[in-house]
Amino acid sequence: MHDDPHHPPALGQQQKLSHYGDSGQASMVDVSAKQPTRRTATASAFVELSAAVIAAFPQNPKGDPLEVARFAGIQAAKRTSDLIPMCHPLPLTHVDVQARIEGNGVRITATAATFGVTGVEMEALTAASVAALTVYDMTKALDKAIVIRSVQLESKTGGKSGDYAREGGLA
Repeated sequence: MHDDPHHPPALGQQQKLSHYGDSGQASMVDVSAKQPTRRTATASAFVELSAAVIAAFPQNPKGDPLEVARFAGIQAAKRTSDLIPMCHPLPLTHVDVQARIEGNGVRITATAATFGVTGVEMEALTAASVAALTVYDMTKALDKAIVIRSVQLESKTGGKSGDYAREGGLA
């Protein structure tokens, strides 16, 4: 077994991907035998914007792009199992999404938590992704060259696989 949370084993070192049954068909993992634990995950995304787009934020006719993105990310985390076919619906105990101007764009950071039998990585990643897409939607009239970069898991806690923190990451 590989125990380094910063460098998970290569795919060939694992027995199999959990969402594939013995016949090779995709399936929802049965988590009914697992013990509930507190689980958290933080994900991030970066929306690269021009200086002109950032300068226009206060005059955006749709409202404050950062605040609308925060709300969209929170709503997205709650809808993850509706969007990602093999995700379990989870009773989220906390979701926090932050959007802030950083350098040449907007840094999105999303954290999700639950007390349950499966992790919240997908909820955090979905929140960060939808928040980033919302910034795009709120600013696309000004610039079509917007780029969403680096949607990634920053950290997670709890569960059988243990804790993880991206080396050099935000968490």
